[in-house]
Amino acid sequence: MVQRLEISQAEARVLQAKYWPNPTLTVDEVNLWRTYDIESQPALIGNWGKSSQVSVQVEQVIKTAGKRRKSIELQKIEVDGEKYEWQEVLRELKKLLRHTMTELAYNQELQRLYGSQISSITKLTASYKNQLTSGNISKAEYIRLKAQEVEFRKKQVSLQQEAEEQQTELKALLMMPADRYVVITDPLKQPPGNFSELDLQQWITESAENRPDILLARNQEKHALKNLELQNALKTPDLTFSVGYDRGGNIMKDFIGVGVSLDLPVFDRNKGNIQDARIEVDKTGYETRKNVVKSQNEISSVYQNYLRTKKISDELDDEYESTLDSLLISHEKNFRLRNISMLEYMDFLETFIDNKTIILETKKELNEYFENLQYAVGKDL
Repeated sequence: MVQRLEISQAEARVLQAKYWPNPTLTVDEVNLWRTYDIESQPALIGNWGKSSQVSVQVEQVIKTAGKRRKSIELQKIEVDGEKYEWQEVLRELKKLLRHTMTELAYNQELQRLYGSQISSITKLTASYKNQLTSGNISKAEYIRLKAQEVEFRKKQVSLQQEAEEQQTELKALLMMPADRYVVITDPLKQPPGNFSELDLQQWITESAENRPDILLARNQEKHALKNLELQNALKTPDLTFSVGYDRGGNIMKDFIGVGVSLDLPVFDRNKGNIQDARIEVDKTGYETRKNVVKSQNEISSVYQNYLRTKKISDELDDEYESTLDSLLISHEKNFRLRNISMLEYMDFLETFIDNKTIILETKKELNEYFENLQYAVGKDL
């Protein structure tokens, strides 16, 4: 919203640039007392003015060499620059918002994963405590199971703490009050779209025309060129036209005359500012080319990272994940029936948690690379 208001400020500067300079009124040579040996004059106002002298002059500056028009055009370019700045801010905020939502969704799914395991292992721990009391198992087995429960609870607390930080950032982005809590209801899933090298080439071409940072760099180059025009125009002196009235200060009692004045460009021909403006044109040109090349490399790099992650994601299909869930249920049942040892159960539980985490991390990374790709291209894909 602040960046949006800066556009309005730039538009106000365009409005200001359109105004002509104010005329200057000068009242001079007024004698406040009567002097001797003066010529008789008729009264000017009532009985006043028979022995008074006064000079009145109005001056108006006329800008030459198109300075006013060039100043207006320069301010209009600045308005465009503020609009591109606004688009760039929105692009950055959109990326930050989506990344934060992806991180929160990943965190919430991990919490559900650990919450489910805590619920299951808590029941096992309670059962083993009764078995320990009855003398059916060793204390070491119970401690091993309890330690795993504590480890899961510690991990869940750590995830909750991370979620609080994500909540803080997300609520700040959405301008939500502190008493609200955001829950991402959609599960993490693979983003839509299958892309090819043809898409990559099209994105590289379009990014040079669409990305706000490149448009901003080109606008700065345009601004530098227009400023160079203005600095060249400033070496031409402005004209000052005047109309004056003089009473009692000349051989004519009531004298009206016109005049014109201008600075003589003998010493200052604005050479330093013109040279500075030329260098700025070169600088902005280099910056534009740098941003274009940078965008091309960013798009290519992010696209390759997206493809690599997508390949892994495609291998981790829904059938693999459902197989893991079925095997966990089977191992837990066999462990309750004491068909498998605690070591076997714990080994598989660790494998299950690791693989589930890998699946979630892959989905999260794929969504993040997809958003990075949209950010690099400069549009939603």
